[in-house]
Amino acid sequence: MARLTATKLVIATHNPGKLREMRELLHPYGVEAVSAGELGLPEPEETGSTFIENSAIKARAAAKSANLPALADDSGLCVDALDGAPGIYSARWAGDSKDFAAAMKKIDEALKAEVKLPPYTAHFVSALALATPDGGLETFEGKVFGQLVFPPRGTRGFGYDPIFLPEGFEKTFGEMESEQKHSIPADGSLALSHRARAFQLFARACLTPCPPEMREGT
Repeated sequence: MARLTATKLVIATHNPGKLREMRELLHPYGVEAVSAGELGLPEPEETGSTFIENSAIKARAAAKSANLPALADDSGLCVDALDGAPGIYSARWAGDSKDFAAAMKKIDEALKAEVKLPPYTAHFVSALALATPDGGLETFEGKVFGQLVFPPRGTRGFGYDPIFLPEGFEKTFGEMESEQKHSIPADGSLALSHRARAFQLFARACLTPCPPEMREGT
């Protein structure tokens, strides 16, 4: 795919936490991010069987409705002892009310029901899809491995962050500042979070850094 030349990008999400992270990631590139929720776009039914398929469904729907390039993220937590669940159903485990405290409790109870003992190895997946109004599509995927901790720790982040402890760290994603969790290293080394890792691939393929004086809000 050619470099993204548009200065406005639809983030195909109604999740304010996900939008906040994407805006922070996009800031160095001078791209204005507006969410599907802010535009009043409907949420398409996610009928895919993989993270990539679902992110593509969301990106294509937003690009078509807004007539703008659209970036969608489909992400989730995969727990080894639960055969990869909740996986692509991670958001659905939180129900219509998006109650992730209940979803984390559900995971804890499922592990106990399986008589599983820690460490509970798991990984986060983020699949990004960039769709253009003319039908173009590019996809990128990032993963981060670690283990689960109970009870949940930390109030930062969102979703399952408070129970995920990435490999090599003593803080859960829920205890980390956003800069530590998903900042992009200047030396080109691997970022920490699954979403930042997927974004690194997307940025290398599609984005051009913007001089600081030209960035909105600086």
